[in-house]
Amino acid sequence: MIFVSCCHLGQPDYPICNALSGYNGYGRGLIDEMQTRVQCSMRTVSTFGDTLRRLAVDFGCLFRVIYALMMREIHTRYGRENIGFLWVLGEPILFCAGVAILWTAIRPSHEHGLPMTAIVVTGYVPLTMWRHCLAQAVKAFEANGSLLFHRQVTPVTIIIARSILEIFGTIMAGIVVSCGAMFLGFMKGPQYYGILYLGLFFQAIFCISISMIFASLSEMSDLVEKVMTVFSYLSLPFTGAFTMVSWLPPKYRWYMMLSPSVDNIEMIREGQFGLNAHAHYDIFYSCWINLLLLIIGFWLTLNVRKYILVQ
Repeated sequence: MIFVSCCHLGQPDYPICNALSGYNGYGRGLIDEMQTRVQCSMRTVSTFGDTLRRLAVDFGCLFRVIYALMMREIHTRYGRENIGFLWVLGEPILFCAGVAILWTAIRPSHEHGLPMTAIVVTGYVPLTMWRHCLAQAVKAFEANGSLLFHRQVTPVTIIIARSILEIFGTIMAGIVVSCGAMFLGFMKGPQYYGILYLGLFFQAIFCISISMIFASLSEMSDLVEKVMTVFSYLSLPFTGAFTMVSWLPPKYRWYMMLSPSVDNIEMIREGQFGLNAHAHYDIFYSCWINLLLLIIGFWLTLNVRKYILVQ
């Protein structure tokens, strides 16, 4: 009561009253600071939630755009006649099955202790994926340039849609051919699914990256389109489709493993044959080289719009 009366009597110089006044001021300041921090944290949580929702909406829009471009590409390329969109699977099946049958007929049943049919299937499916993605990437922006008037359609979505279509068709064709070969007794099931899926994943990233790079370069220079066929044939020995690193002399193995495609196919074959394949690959190298190619591809694709001529 004495303390309260002193404060009410207006004696700020009284020591105890001064101490109490300072304490009350400090307490109010602490409470205000705590309230401010709580409000800031609530705003931060709200802002983070809004960011996640916006990202979800953006990714949903991106997925719908890529899906629409894939459907348009199917209808434009194959139409509605005959089997229509099933040609997405039919065309790679004809390539893979034809080569597998031919090599099985003219070559020995086993090569270096591995069945010939499985060697061809595990090598030619990734090779077909790469070649088809590369072929569809050349002048892809010029053929679809009119779509760029839509704000949601970008050069990146165009090339990703084309690449995913080829990758999906080739993988499904490989599954069909493999199941047929296993049913006829020419192949056995995969030994390690994990490393097989990892090899297919790296090969898909490699195909998308190369598609972005060469699609952009073909718009910047017409010379790229002219030499593309020659390049695809001359690079066949360095894809690892019809040979394995362990079959080469040791001094040449390192040069072959510089090719990302070789590492990817070696993973696929180890997944198919197990330890009998004696595969040579470097997962760390595959990670950073495919990431580097993907970054280069994105950079070129994001800067290619000024070279696109819409007719």
